[in-house]
Formats: sequence, structure tokens, C-alpha cells
Amino acid sequence: MSFGKIIQCVPNYSEGKDLEKVEMILDCFRGKEGVKLLDYSSNKDHNRTVVTLIGEPEPLMQAVIKSVGVAAELIDLSKHKGEHPRMGATDVIPFIPIRNTDMKECVDLSVKVAGAISEKYGIPTFLYEKSASSPQRANLADIRKGEYEGMFEKIKRPEWKPDFGPAVNHPKAGATVVGARMPLVAFNINLNTNNLDIATKIAKNIRYINGGLRYVKALGIDLKERNIVQISINMTDYTKTSLYRAYELVKIEAQRFGVVPVGSEIVGLVPMQALIDTAEYYLGLEDFSNNQILETRIWE
Repeated sequence: MSFGKIIQCVPNYSEGKDLEKVEMILDCFRGKEGVKLLDYSSNKDHNRTVVTLIGEPEPLMQAVIKSVGVAAELIDLSKHKGEHPRMGATDVIPFIPIRNTDMKECVDLSVKVAGAISEKYGIPTFLYEKSASSPQRANLADIRKGEYEGMFEKIKRPEWKPDFGPAVNHPKAGATVVGARMPLVAFNINLNTNNLDIATKIAKNIRYINGGLRYVKALGIDLKERNIVQISINMTDYTKTSLYRAYELVKIEAQRFGVVPVGSEIVGLVPMQALIDTAEYYLGLEDFSNNQILETRIWE
């Protein structure tokens, strides 16, 4: 499949337990001209599915808008329980420039998508990151604070009037956040304890807003099925705050509580350079060049 322009989209849906519903949402992207489903990951504890797509602007936009409608039909947030914060059946829709496009085009696309979602489905939408209509809306966590339950009152306040749609939280589908941003790495670190308070304290210490690493957002998550807890991290710019720095800081903070990491995971796709940087650090590679990577040379 060949594309002229390539834009990436990573929509997050508030369903990770009922895989039949997940498949119905994914069908919006399968077999569509100009759109390619690259990856998806469902987590029962988070009760969330993260999807990674690429495509040309127009077909990608249409497929994403359709998926929001399907999610609104299938997901009832008034009955939703999960460890990950959420405010919408389709919780967040970021667009990322990849090839032959730029951030401005992704911002314009996000505005079109946000408007269409509200017009077609009556779902209030907010713009965030590079698309934000005001500085207080740039941070997803600020918009989502209070989650679905709190949005019924929050949305009535003038400063939280949605960018599109009614100032009324949708009873089933909640509200959706749409925007344009740089590539993000979803990087989770598991600890050998089931004490959520420890994970919450570590997450607080490593995230930027509390004086931690500049391009890190984090929260503690309870993985009930595994009887452990997790530091769920969004690396918002891996080129400036690397994965290994976040991992090492979690190790240092965990020592204070007598716990250690027992594994980590990448949710969705990750830029190759993020892993190369990590390998260089842990292996102590000297004068390493990406030209030494076999696959790089093959596809030159």
C-alpha cells in the first residue's frame, strides 16, 4: 500500500474487556483505501484499547469519525470501570505528522474531526496539544481531570465550554479530546508489589508537573489480575527525555520503598530510535551509528 501523505493517528477507546466490541470498532479501519491499521492493544485492567493507524488525510479522517460513532453505540461510560483515566467512549484522538505533511496540516485535520464528531453524534469535543484553543487546554490531563463522572458539572463552567458541540456531557459516550502532537511513547513499568500507594507516589515523583522529568506524564495503576502495580508513563518527547532515563529514575524511587521493577512494556508502536538510544545506553556502545543496523542498510 502506497501513500502520498502519511499521518499517524492513535485513537484510544474505553473498552478493553469485551473483545467483540473492540473488533467492531477495528472494522472501521480494515480494508479501507488510504488507511492502514498498524497495531492495537487491549488491556483489561485499564479497560482500554489503543489503536495505531496511518493514512492519507481524507480517508483517515472519515474512518476515525466512523469509529467514534461505533464506539458511542457500543460503550456506555455510565457502566464503565477501569484503572486508566477516561472521559469518553472514544477518549482521545491524536494526529501525528509522519511523511510529506506537517504539524499545521494535522492541526487542521484535528479541528475538522472534532467538529464532525460533535455535529454527527452530539458528543462534545475538546482540542488539545498543538490544536488547543487556549493554553489551559494544551495538557490532556487538565481537560480529563474529573473524568466522565465529573464532566457533567465541569462542562457547564464557562472556562470548560467544549470547542465543539453542546455544553452537556453525552450520557453514554461522554466527551472526546482531539488534537495534533509529536510522537508519544506509551511506556509502562511493573513493580513487584500490589501496593498502589507506592506506585502513585513514584509516579508523582517522576512526572514533570511535580518536578520530575521534563517530558514525562505518569500515574500509578493497579493490575488486579496480576496482583502487582504499574507506573503508566507517557513519554511525550523521547528525543529529549529518553526511555532509559525514566526507567532508571523509577528504579531509584522504588528503592526507597523496598521494591523493584519486574518488567516493562511498550503499548502500541514505538519509533526505532527510542529503542536504539536505550540499547546504546545499557550496552555502553561507543561511536555507534544507525548505519550499523542491518535493516537500515537493507532498505536504503
